[in-house]
Amino acid sequence: MVHGPVQLAAHLRHDCPPGVQVEVFENRRREAAHAEIIRFVDIDRDGTLSAEEKRNARIVLYGHSWGASEAVTLARELGSEGIPVLLTVQVDSVPKLGENDKDIPANVAEAANFYEEDGWLHGLPQIRAADPTRTHIIGNFRIDYKANPIRCDQYPWWDRFFTKAHTEMECDPKVWAQVESLIQSRLPQQHR
Repeated sequence: MVHGPVQLAAHLRHDCPPGVQVEVFENRRREAAHAEIIRFVDIDRDGTLSAEEKRNARIVLYGHSWGASEAVTLARELGSEGIPVLLTVQVDSVPKLGENDKDIPANVAEAANFYEEDGWLHGLPQIRAADPTRTHIIGNFRIDYKANPIRCDQYPWWDRFFTKAHTEMECDPKVWAQVESLIQSRLPQQHR
């Protein structure tokens, strides 16, 4: 529960209307995340996605560091299957070897990027739409922790020392509140 993406998932599970499923996967478990999305979108449980099931999919993907890169890669995989994604949010995205987290695929309706530029490990400063007529880039938002440091006492000393700003972004409640606001604004607004 120390990690920002996990805390956000807990908030979303608590605050979202019925029918919204929130799952967290480690960055090395993209295939499991993909399978879970397909299972959830397959409303009639027949093992294949109809054109209507794909069209009705309401998918939001977010992540931090390698998890952000994996979110974009997963969105690209879903796009190759004709499945739309409402929103991707990258927080200090660091691309995994062979991945492209800069070009947001055309099946993504909107995308946002939060990043910092301090230290040797830092996020991608700019994302762009592969097809600007289909994807709206909400923004590339730089956060400066030199001016506004964040205490991350619950993280190991080596994270706080070697990847200080990258870790600060992961534990920054203001960043995750903005991510949550972006996600909440794209979800169905039903009352419990």
